[in-house]
Amino acid sequence: MTKPSFLSKPATPQPNSDAEARGKRLTKRQYVRFAFYKIDPLWRRLPSEEQTEQKRELLDVIKGFNRRMLLRPYSTMGTRGDTELLLWQIAESPEPFQELAVAMMRTRMGGYLTLAYSYFSQTKRSLYEIRVPGEVEEEEERLIIQPSEAKYVFVYPFIKTRDWYQMSHYARQGVMDEHIAVGRKYPSIRLNTTYSFGIDDYEFILAFETDEPSDFLDLVQELRETESSRYTLQDTPLFTCMNMRLEEALDALGGPEIAEPIIPGQEREVWIDVCPLDDFGPGETRSIYLEGKMVGLFNVDGQLYALNNRCSHARGPLSEGRVEVDGDACHVTCPWHYGVFDLKTGAPVDGVVNKPVDVYQVEIRDGMIWVGTKVMA
Repeated sequence: MTKPSFLSKPATPQPNSDAEARGKRLTKRQYVRFAFYKIDPLWRRLPSEEQTEQKRELLDVIKGFNRRMLLRPYSTMGTRGDTELLLWQIAESPEPFQELAVAMMRTRMGGYLTLAYSYFSQTKRSLYEIRVPGEVEEEEERLIIQPSEAKYVFVYPFIKTRDWYQMSHYARQGVMDEHIAVGRKYPSIRLNTTYSFGIDDYEFILAFETDEPSDFLDLVQELRETESSRYTLQDTPLFTCMNMRLEEALDALGGPEIAEPIIPGQEREVWIDVCPLDDFGPGETRSIYLEGKMVGLFNVDGQLYALNNRCSHARGPLSEGRVEVDGDACHVTCPWHYGVFDLKTGAPVDGVVNKPVDVYQVEIRDGMIWVGTKVMA
């Protein structure tokens, strides 16, 4: 939890302090885990009532961690034979990963789950120039993973040959230029690169998001013809994962369905309890996760506001920004670049931003803070 400064006017930044602050914030990284599970076939022979109870218990345990991490469930049923469920987890520290894993194994259904694969990594600034013409691609942005709503994600570990690292940086950049140029031909595919040097068995973990598997197949085939492919030591196993609600992903494992049917185009409300109001005083901010999005929660003189915590310019963490109050107006400035948003509406007010961020509902129920939003099926 942090306490931003409340000012009537923005302070004039000093060049030296700006450079120091930028260097400090660029060291911040996210931790990422891809946990692939397989269910013991014996579980499918349990009585239907027991399967239903166990799925609901596991569902509640996993959802209980939504406050502490960005968690996306995917199914690999029908695309892999050695794994059936993926939990893509993103957090500010590794502790929530460990605690979630322990909590899952303590459930009744956890006794039937096998962790088939686990990949642990961090975000990090790329060594190569990968900016796409016409798009905002800041160094800070590469430190942030925010999964899209794409139907599919393709995940695999990746290792370069040692010969690759013996080449000069300039030579490697030249090879990567060709690689990047091929990637630009497939705008429907979004790449998330994370790094595992020294913290896991691999060097990179790659996750490609798209709505069309054929585009990814064509991309990989074309990349095989590039010079960079000569320096690939390993890029398997490769997982094709389908984006689902957690209830649906658990239902795909077998047993009676627990997911409530959703009518396409139907609007529904989703809420999460954050903390007691007494634990969140004026001047404090907090980041939480709701429906796969990071939300910034602000207490401004007793008034609570919630909006998407990622700046629409380069995904900077708004909850770490400066809050300014001027009469009825209340603004927050992104700490990465000068982008100012209205805390009440999420609208851009000043600076480099021209797109709004989503705002969320905030309610106090029996002394507890709840944050909610409406989503379309």
